Amino acid sequence: MAYKLVCIDIDGTLLTKKHTITKRTKDILMKAHELGVHIVISTGRMYTDAEYYSNLLGVQSPVIASNGAFIKEKNNDIVIYKDVLGSEVSLELLKIFRKHQIKPYFCTPHKFYYGNIMFKLFYLGSQIWGVRSNKLDLQYVFSWGQWQKVLHKEQDNIVKSEVIYRNPALVSALRNELMNVPQLEIVDSSRYNIEITRKGVSKGKAVAMLAEFYKLKREEIITIGDSANDISMIEFAGMGIAMGNALDIVKAKADYITDSNDNEGVANAINKFVLNDRF
Repeated sequence: MAYKLVCIDIDGTLLTKKHTITKRTKDILMKAHELGVHIVISTGRMYTDAEYYSNLLGVQSPVIASNGAFIKEKNNDIVIYKDVLGSEVSLELLKIFRKHQIKPYFCTPHKFYYGNIMFKLFYLGSQIWGVRSNKLDLQYVFSWGQWQKVLHKEQDNIVKSEVIYRNPALVSALRNELMNVPQLEIVDSSRYNIEITRKGVSKGKAVAMLAEFYKLKREEIITIGDSANDISMIEFAGMGIAMGNALDIVKAKADYITDSNDNEGVANAINKFVLNDRF
């Protein structure tokens, strides 16, 4: 089978544990891209963050951001898909967060709003420690009243909300309440967060939209991931690939299990299925 679209998660997949992309991985993905294969970043991160990593690869393909809530061509203003939470749902989330004493996080494709001042310190530390080399447009929102103003102003742009935590036990009641809100899609991308989008949003749906956009069959698509939010796209693709370091529930859904992110699992998979083990 000649594969024509490859969708790749970032954290735990494309990036090593040191948050880098190896030279061999870049080279192999570029070789596939030069053969006409679309190399698409597919992530829970906001668009500008995802675009940065796509640019590091040097490819001209679209980007799937915010777990599929936003899909855009990089080099023009064509937004292939956008699904916002809207002011009503966002304000309902705000009430739930306040009830459970959770600091809110909301993002547009281009801006990240956060309610925990410690996030700024973590962000600055990640730049100092070399975990992050790109800059994001961040805004601290210091009060519930200010949050209401932000969510009203950005009602046509908020594509995702997020809960970030250290102790899963402290958010179990919150998670249960969120799961019972019919307008919401709830997924995890790590053991320390809950990602919230509009119902029906998923990486799998986003990949399906790109397949239609490019007139491709599912059998012509490869997807690669490691976390729960990658399952939908792994199930959709003709070749759904789980990383060696993926969760067991992800591996159970995959057609193939590649090496870990620290052992160039992405490069090895693309070399095998697209480049026929030439590199």
